[in-house]
Amino acid sequence: MTAIDICALGDIPEGGCLAVTIEETPLALVRTEGEVFAIFDRCSHADVALSEGDVTGCEIECWLHGSSFDLRTGEPLSLPATVPVPVYPVIVSGDGEAARVSVALTSAP
Repeated sequence: MTAIDICALGDIPEGGCLAVTIEETPLALVRTEGEVFAIFDRCSHADVALSEGDVTGCEIECWLHGSSFDLRTGEPLSLPATVPVPVYPVIVSGDGEAARVSVALTSAP
């Protein structure tokens, strides 16, 4: 697994998202509950950016129709979405806000 260095941990707001595009893949990097998650930045129901939605715990909610997705698995947790979105492995290296966040674009199992 080759991970791509994306940003410093401090670039991702606690309880929020940072939208990035890596190798033409839109990602939402989410920092919540002491962890960082990477999820494909498009709702599977209505091709809109998940990074513009709300984060609650380990869930992200699509702002358009209210579908929520599990940040760990990409599984939809509420309708109208029924199809999961890809999630990607994240590696945080270092300490504090300067720690580096890297993402592997190979979809997690």
